[in-house]
Amino acid sequence: MRMYKIVRQILFLKDPEKVHHMVMRWLRFAYSIPIMRLLLKIKYSVDDPRLERTLWGIKFPNPVGLAAGFDKDAKYTDALACLGFGFIEIGTVTPKGQPGNPRPRLFRLPKDMALINRMGFNNYGTAHASKKLVQRRELIVIGGNIGKNKKTPNEHAYGDYELCFRELYKSVDYFVVNVSSPNTPGLRELQEKEPLMKILNALQILNKQLGAEKPILLKIAPDLTNEQLDDIIDIVRQTKIHGLVATNTTIDRSGLNTSPEDVEAMGAGGLSGKPLFKRSLEVVRYIHERSKGEIPVIAVGGIFTAADAREMLDAGASLVQVYTGFIYEGPGIAKKICKGLLNKDRIVMHN
Repeated sequence: MRMYKIVRQILFLKDPEKVHHMVMRWLRFAYSIPIMRLLLKIKYSVDDPRLERTLWGIKFPNPVGLAAGFDKDAKYTDALACLGFGFIEIGTVTPKGQPGNPRPRLFRLPKDMALINRMGFNNYGTAHASKKLVQRRELIVIGGNIGKNKKTPNEHAYGDYELCFRELYKSVDYFVVNVSSPNTPGLRELQEKEPLMKILNALQILNKQLGAEKPILLKIAPDLTNEQLDDIIDIVRQTKIHGLVATNTTIDRSGLNTSPEDVEAMGAGGLSGKPLFKRSLEVVRYIHERSKGEIPVIAVGGIFTAADAREMLDAGASLVQVYTGFIYEGPGIAKKICKGLLNKDRIVMHN
């Protein structure tokens, strides 16, 4: 970690998005060399049956996953699989490729251990992602995070989700419906009961038609009120989807250490990282308690340490995901969290 802090200081001198692609290319190159591939697996993997989870009939080797947004187009799943993650969620992908929002669109807030992004579902489309997943070598659980194209009106959004689902059906182990990103105009309006029911019911019908059902989860915003969360719980029960991902990024900017002037200069976008942890934890606990533990939850938002992960698991999460923590803590974050969970001997089983 001390070494990574030095490397991070150098990387943080450069544009965040450019650094991301540069580092991922380095990792992919390292993976292409057999001895480096082996060394990565030896260094970062934690193989212990006490970490295993079985959820929706899927065996997860450990409860720590990589959240959507890091590998949008499934270009780096093999290399990332060597870093000790129990699962990887690709996307968000849309039916057609789209460039996303204008750059710059990714910003660091080091004083808060946070990021602000307004990427806007930039990706090459579902056909491209599906092809990449078919070509992968590593056997790791893959989630497919799906969304609608920016140009698709909300009244036709269900069609975009159906197209994504159909294209990725054979390539992923579970699906996550993303209607909670703040970076696509009007997208969060799909969290309202009527349009959301339309999307989820359409996917459930398609799920049954295609054969063996794949788990469908809904990713929700941290900015929902308790009343809205009650609606979400009701929707999950009515549509019989398989769980929730809590939470996406927030539009809230309160309590930051970064100066208001700097934050305002960064502009609109979703905030992720440490400032999100408290609210994400509240949402996970609320859903678990209100649903009496009936709804599996993947917790994401500000998870940096084993203590963070343990709090989420104790609050009722079945699995956890990292994103911003990966950037700030480095490639050893999954191993560090897994070892911390084992060392405390308080692994909460939610199978």
